[in-house]
Amino acid sequence: MIEEADARVDAPILQVEAISLAFGGLNALRNVSLDVVPGCITALVGPNGAGKTSLFNAISGFYRPQSGRVFFEGRDITRLSAPPRAKIGLARTFQNIALFRGLTVLDNIKLGRHAHLRTSLVEALFYYGRPQREEIELRAEIEQRIIDFLEIDHIRHAPVGALPYGLQKRVELARALAMKPRLLMLDEPVAGMNREETEDMARFILDVRDEWGVTILIVEHDMRLVMDISDHVIVLNFGEVIARGVPAEVQKNEEVAKAYLGSGEIGSQVRQSVTEMAAS
Repeated sequence: MIEEADARVDAPILQVEAISLAFGGLNALRNVSLDVVPGCITALVGPNGAGKTSLFNAISGFYRPQSGRVFFEGRDITRLSAPPRAKIGLARTFQNIALFRGLTVLDNIKLGRHAHLRTSLVEALFYYGRPQREEIELRAEIEQRIIDFLEIDHIRHAPVGALPYGLQKRVELARALAMKPRLLMLDEPVAGMNREETEDMARFILDVRDEWGVTILIVEHDMRLVMDISDHVIVLNFGEVIARGVPAEVQKNEEVAKAYLGSGEIGSQVRQSVTEMAAS
């Protein structure tokens, strides 16, 4: 019995088996497989055009792969569309901010809970009984937990379109947390941020894992961030997995260095700079 319990605990929360995805004659993903361990931060990295966002879209249900399967908590979700995947605990952010710019911060965050609400359209029109209770409970949870956690109380009533870029990224994270995720997929969460904003986001990501118990899969180009916060790193190049392991192992992998930087004297100098940066 103990061995069976341990096996369940150690089972991957997400399994991708031999996913292949093509757009016309372009192979975006070729036989990609990966596991995401519960309670860990797994980073998916690679050069531009490596297939990272395509893989994210296949996992979250926005793309239907030509072959392969996706399992979430042991359940085959390959044929599920994006909304049911969100409802069972798979939430994500986007490379380009996907917020409703004319709505307030609070209203944008509340939209993240949409898949879990039980109120029907007719009940919502009258806003009495269950709709009212759900609204009160939802707002209390968002304000007391998510907004305070991400330190955005001062902007809760501000329209999103009027906020600086870094705060918009934080609001998008808040909306994803409102979805009650068990697996949180972050697509370039610090892209375009300055050093201070990046450090704040890194702190929030670590706290989401440590305090909320949420498993995280992250796509990111900032290698300093990846090396600092990741437990496991998977490297894609031209739609294929070329390396995987703990950050220190991947950092020393020659195939990874070539994929990012090429070979030759210039590549060697840049590789040394990247290694020194990651080790600092």
